[in-house]
Amino acid sequence: MKLGIEKESTNSHPNSPLKQLKNVACSLLAVWAVTTVSPALAANQRLPPLSTEPNRCERAFVGNTIGQANGVYDKPLDLRFCDFTNEKSNLKGKSLAAALMSDAKFDGADMSEVIMSKAYAVGASFKGVNFSNAVLDRVNFGNANMQGAVFRNSVLSGSTFVDTQLDNAVFDDTIIGYIDLQKLCTNKTITEEGRDVLGCRF
Repeated sequence: MKLGIEKESTNSHPNSPLKQLKNVACSLLAVWAVTTVSPALAANQRLPPLSTEPNRCERAFVGNTIGQANGVYDKPLDLRFCDFTNEKSNLKGKSLAAALMSDAKFDGADMSEVIMSKAYAVGASFKGVNFSNAVLDRVNFGNANMQGAVFRNSVLSGSTFVDTQLDNAVFDDTIIGYIDLQKLCTNKTITEEGRDVLGCRF
């Protein structure tokens, strides 16, 4: 937002009521501009622009390098809005560390043994996905649909599930820290059976 600044007339008194009123108005306008920025917009500004590579979705079938396991990369693996529905062979065991996966579809896919450390999967759909033996630490699954997903023997430490749909998800032998477990247990969509398996106490 561009704020116009008027030059003071040589005849104006430096402490005139009119000048003071203008200063107050400009200050209030600046505060309003800062405080009314949408949190969602601010979050989106931290993400790079959508890749224009024609084969960006196919890059998931190759994955990224071992050196990117901690989310350090020169070029992000951009899978946003890609559709991998019912993909049964090309994602299994791949390294998708730090991948941008928001709004992508993985419904019914086999993602067993996949490495997704630090991936950004907000709003993605993972309905019925097999995550058995997967490394899913520090992933943002906010607002994702994970109904019926299987997390058997998977690592979930440090991952967040704010407003995530976890109906009928399977958590057998899941590896997760105590603090992260407490946060996960606040998700009301987890079934009673799932809560028992996780050891939720409330």
